[in-house]
Amino acid sequence: MAIKFQYNKTSLQQIEKQLKMRQRTLPIIKNKETALRLEVKRCKEEAEALERKLQEQIAGYESMYALWGEFDASLVSLQDVEIEVKKIAGVRVPVLANIRLTVQPFGLFSAPKWYFDGINLLQGLAKTAVEHEFVEAKTSLLDHARKKTTQKVNLFEKVQIPGFQEAVRKIKRFMEDEENLSKSSQKILKSLQEKRKQDEEDVASAGSPDGEKKGGTA
Repeated sequence: MAIKFQYNKTSLQQIEKQLKMRQRTLPIIKNKETALRLEVKRCKEEAEALERKLQEQIAGYESMYALWGEFDASLVSLQDVEIEVKKIAGVRVPVLANIRLTVQPFGLFSAPKWYFDGINLLQGLAKTAVEHEFVEAKTSLLDHARKKTTQKVNLFEKVQIPGFQEAVRKIKRFMEDEENLSKSSQKILKSLQEKRKQDEEDVASAGSPDGEKKGGTA
């Protein structure tokens, strides 16, 4: 990343301010990344557990396959899914609050006894399927946020902070060199001024009466 700057004190102050801001922010972003990474891992484990549960329930459904021809699947329907929004490491994600299923009335005495088992099985399948979908959606959102946070960590840690540090070093080195050059120039100028003054004093001394007398005696 090319950091734009000028070789002066104002630019140095601006660059140092940007550098300090990123150095302060980096640990916070790293903590967020860690929290998101752990949450994504937990969500994936939860999704895997729900997937296994769903497969087990489907296996139970298939074991009753011969009977489903007599079952009225419309007896069980999904009425409503209540959703809440929760912040996880600063990321807003949907959270499943409640699943409401409706069971239509049926003849308790005329229906086969296994109808109750069928209804319970369908209710369980519906709930697990909805829970699984929500966990998958939450995992996707959190993982996307985690990837963006990781990119920002890498940008700060590997690009911007080193870039600003290098810019500070260059500006300080330039200003130090400029200061040293200025001091050297002042020393040279002072030395020249002192030499010129001495030469003028020597000329003045040589042209004075005392100077002529001394010359005559010699």
